[in-house]
Amino acid sequence: MVAFLYRMPSGVPGATNRAEHLTIEAGLPLVGFLPPGYGLPLAIDPPTGRYRAIVGTDTAAMIVGMFVRPYPSNSFGTASDGLGTIVNFGNYAGVINVMRRGYMTVLLGGVAAAAKGGTVFVRIAAPAAGKPVGGLEAASDTVNTVALPNTWYFMGPADAQGNCEISVNI
Repeated sequence: MVAFLYRMPSGVPGATNRAEHLTIEAGLPLVGFLPPGYGLPLAIDPPTGRYRAIVGTDTAAMIVGMFVRPYPSNSFGTASDGLGTIVNFGNYAGVINVMRRGYMTVLLGGVAAAAKGGTVFVRIAAPAAGKPVGGLEAASDTVNTVALPNTWYFMGPADAQGNCEISVNI
């Protein structure tokens, strides 16, 4: 069991907050192309109409929602994935949850600090330590990130573990 000595974390990546403001849709994933973890953005694959992870050719207009952590159970067949850990989704083909509107805890990548009302950037190329493709960042990296519309923004700075809250409004 984890002991919180000073402050609890602000949340777990992929967990939704403020339930009264949520719009979550069920969707089918493109098999083998889910993001590596919860709390990451999803795009629609044009030929199949299924949800998939972000790729280098995506634009901000193609990003349609966020990958939601299921609660209270894990719908991927294993109850052993700890909160905040990377899950190997492999060839999962079942229904996933996609947040289209609401508030979610995400893991902030990059070195720039998030600020309330700050622009959300998604990395589409040149992955590095702490900057995975599909990861959310608080600063532009010129050609390697895309800025999401001003209806996506940070709700404040990240905690000591890098968790922060974003708002998505369609």
